[in-house]
Amino acid sequence: VQLQASGGGLALPGGPLRLSCAASGINFRLNTMSWYRQAPGNERELVATITSNRDTKYADSVKGRFTISRDNIKRTLYLQMNSLKPGDTAAYYCQTIFRERAYWGRGTLVTVSS
Repeated sequence: VQLQASGGGLALPGGPLRLSCAASGINFRLNTMSWYRQAPGNERELVATITSNRDTKYADSVKGRFTISRDNIKRTLYLQMNSLKPGDTAAYYCQTIFRERAYWGRGTLVTVSS
């Protein structure tokens, strides 16, 4: 199982950024996929989850600003982040559970700063 996250970078407060996560080694369309983030000195936290039925859940801190989505043909997970805040600065990780084991992509760093 491989998860390859990309799309991080520097964003202005109030601006947008879109993260992508390409998956291989799993039957992507059947897997629940999630985004987590970890800011320096903080624990890793769940940002958003999307099920195989495209049901979604969000952390309260990102509701109304972030949108998680998936493209089962491209086997890719997305996180559209709008109205970014400095507090969104973190390394973002995609994650899935396959055969009772959690798999993590390498983090992509998002920095929100003017």
